[in-house]
Amino acid sequence: MPVDAGLPTPSRRLFRLRNILLIVMLMVLALPLGGLYFFRIYENELVQQTERELISQSAVLSAVFRQLVRNHNHQKNTYGKPLASLPESDSYEPVVPVLSLINPVQPPRPDAQPLPFIADELAQHVGEMMRPVMSDTQHITLSGILILDMNGTVIAGREGVGLSLAQVPEVRRALDGYYAGAIRQRISDEPPPPLYSISRGTNIRVFVAFPVLEDRHLQGVIYLSRTPDNILRHLFEVRKRVLVAFIGLLAIVVLLVLLVSSTISRPIRELIRQTERIKQGEQKRLEALKNPVTYEIAQLSESFASLSSALAERTDYIQRFATHVSHEFKTPLTSMQGALELLQDHSDTMPGEQRQRFIDNLLVDAQRLRQLVNRLLELARADVLEPSDEDSNLPAVLDALQNRYLERGLQLHYHSLPDTTLAIAPDALDMALINLFENSLQHEASRMEISAVIYENSLRLSLHDNGTGVSPANRNKIFTPFFTTRRNTGGTGLGLEITLSLLKAYGGKIELAESGQGALFVLSLPLSNRSKGF
Repeated sequence: MPVDAGLPTPSRRLFRLRNILLIVMLMVLALPLGGLYFFRIYENELVQQTERELISQSAVLSAVFRQLVRNHNHQKNTYGKPLASLPESDSYEPVVPVLSLINPVQPPRPDAQPLPFIADELAQHVGEMMRPVMSDTQHITLSGILILDMNGTVIAGREGVGLSLAQVPEVRRALDGYYAGAIRQRISDEPPPPLYSISRGTNIRVFVAFPVLEDRHLQGVIYLSRTPDNILRHLFEVRKRVLVAFIGLLAIVVLLVLLVSSTISRPIRELIRQTERIKQGEQKRLEALKNPVTYEIAQLSESFASLSSALAERTDYIQRFATHVSHEFKTPLTSMQGALELLQDHSDTMPGEQRQRFIDNLLVDAQRLRQLVNRLLELARADVLEPSDEDSNLPAVLDALQNRYLERGLQLHYHSLPDTTLAIAPDALDMALINLFENSLQHEASRMEISAVIYENSLRLSLHDNGTGVSPANRNKIFTPFFTTRRNTGGTGLGLEITLSLLKAYGGKIELAESGQGALFVLSLPLSNRSKGF
């Protein structure tokens, strides 16, 4: 019997499973990358924070330097090396950080070089005056402080006094009147802890060279350096904020788990629960999921539901078929058994005419059983028929059958049939038409009107005979296996079922239409690709 495989399509938007997995994998990949990005950004921020602090300290020390020069410049003229190339500026111009860990880390600072001359007297005096200020500042800021004169000679500092640092790139830039900074390798006497090795900012030192300028004259250079805060130690100091970030990442991971569970695990678990209920007999058919979320799960759910529906209907069909088969075989077998028992018990005393009548009944019942077996074999072949790629031509098939049925008293009338190619094998179409013609003969038909029209991708073939037709009470039963009103004349009730199975194998169908006289069957036959113009 036909199986309705149509399933309702969920109205909600469905997502591709591969897209969800791709999103999950990208988010999983983004978590460590995001952590590394945060780590690098935070580490770079510590470097720039160190640079800003050094700039602030340099600005204060340069102001002290200028004030000392003013106080001890007895000549009252502008002190320093003139820098005519510097642009004039009356507005405030803040010095912004320029260093970043993206740039290459430079080697350690070159050693100071000796000079054949010494700094001028005023520069040495200013250096002496600034040493207490430097010492007090270093106790608080822990910065390395060197004061250079206008030629790059160290005039104040813990080491290198009287030596020149003019060859250092950032100092040379400051001697031209411009602020400069550098990130250099830091050589430590102690090996860093293993955990610190993941930080690029562990073994570096930030250097800034700040020119001391007044009226476009270079008076000296403030050269400061300091190691940035270690990121791990700094993270420990802000551990509360790190904990909040960790909780945020944990929440993202939980959301990912819930996403995977809701899109993949939950629908699969629902399918498993339904199959368990079916196995335990609590449910007859597997139903399609109402909210499958993903396109693939929706396809899987609909496939399972379609398979379950087909199996359930096939099971019902087999049960009904088995009941009909047992009934159809039981009747002639019971009759044959009774006749044989009578012949066995009374064959010697039974009149010859009665004996012959029993023998004739046995032959009729045997013939019916043989016919039933043959029709059952035809039905079995039709049910498991694999459609072939053969095409057929309707007028050619009808021409081959016309003379055969004319001799048996059934006239086939057809004209102007579409000369089109059908996507059904000639032998399958021939068998389907033969069953319908035989059915018309059994119902005393003598004429069959045949017409056809093309509708969309199929051919609608109408077969209208002038026989006794189908009574209203039997219209819903004619496609039931073994149902026949001509059992006494050899009908098996399998002809229409065989026709239905043959057409179904090729994507066709058959239905009984309303008719004033006789029976009107309408067949829907698929057109071949050549007829469609492909």
